[in-house]
Amino acid sequence: MNRVSLLKCDSYDAKKIESKIRYGFELLGGEEYIRSIIPQNSSIMLKPNLLSIERVGSPVVTNDVFFEGVIRVLKDYSSNIKFGDSPGFGDSRRAAEKCGLINVANKYGVEFVPFKEEVHVTLEKAIRCTSWNVSKEAYESDVLITLPKMKTHAMAYFTGAIKNQFGCIVGTKKASWHTRMPEANNFSKMLLDLNSVLGTDYAIMDGIVAMQGNGPKNGEPYNMNSIIMGKSLSAVDSIAAYLMGYKDPLETPILKEVHDSKWGPVLIEDIKVLGEDLESMSVDDFELCRKGGNFYFINPSVTNFLRGMIAPYPSLIKEKCIKCKRCVDVCPETPKAVLMKKNNKNEVWPVWDMKQCIRCFCCQELCPVGAIETRKTTLGRLLNGGDK
Repeated sequence: MNRVSLLKCDSYDAKKIESKIRYGFELLGGEEYIRSIIPQNSSIMLKPNLLSIERVGSPVVTNDVFFEGVIRVLKDYSSNIKFGDSPGFGDSRRAAEKCGLINVANKYGVEFVPFKEEVHVTLEKAIRCTSWNVSKEAYESDVLITLPKMKTHAMAYFTGAIKNQFGCIVGTKKASWHTRMPEANNFSKMLLDLNSVLGTDYAIMDGIVAMQGNGPKNGEPYNMNSIIMGKSLSAVDSIAAYLMGYKDPLETPILKEVHDSKWGPVLIEDIKVLGEDLESMSVDDFELCRKGGNFYFINPSVTNFLRGMIAPYPSLIKEKCIKCKRCVDVCPETPKAVLMKKNNKNEVWPVWDMKQCIRCFCCQELCPVGAIETRKTTLGRLLNGGDK
């Protein structure tokens, strides 16, 4: 049975986080267990969540103090630790500097590596995608450890250990994957193949302060007070989803595809939770971005006509919009599914062509001021219990 450590941690204190992670490793098997992940003389690549350029302490990205706590543990097992990412928008070094990760890395002699160089890889036993161009630095590292942030996500329902490696697709190449895989079930299969290509070795999730609501960038912080760690990315994600309110992991696109493809464990009965009691740590007032089990994303046989009737769509909150045009810039479609247009009052606003829109929600994800949210059609609301 796959095991994960679920640890309670109610503050960003580096020594406390270090102690919790050490305890988590002890629960899972101690020194022998750690060396099964990090052999002697191995290099380690840490993959935090650096979605965009954010301030220190922002719930959008992996917290800098959490990052420090992880490094304080791992430096005992490797003298060659690096970290990197490729954000969805903006320069990766600036993102790492702004949120404080560069300062922490410099303190402990950890090198920052911007994911800019690619390597071509073929995955023979793929679920969906056999041909890949991924970050050379991430692919060639001896040990790849993902440090995801527990957050809601408009397309994937939540983002965690599995989805965090999408940042190992270099720069704007991520947009092309949204175009190629507009349905969440296929996008999820792609993410599983991506992790198989990279051979992601371990996950330590920052759930001390999670993000609820309009995630993964413009939601609100929520004190989840948790750290989740384990070898199985899907087990870590399943426990995170349970804490957030998805009691059935098969209601979320990524975990359903994991289960259907037998990629890893997702059912709670197949995961041994060590440390804290799962029920006592789970909450019932966390604001989900999407309710589970949405018909459009889980059933691939739905016709294009019916998808258009029930699929969620991006919706502008005009009072927040600053007309920066980022939504237009990040739209992966050609021609663009969103353009700046004048209305009958001669005002210029973003306007979506829903026939062109693939519902990737890149516009919502990367809006700098949270001026875009996801909404459901009337039929979509009726099929999903009336939520917006």
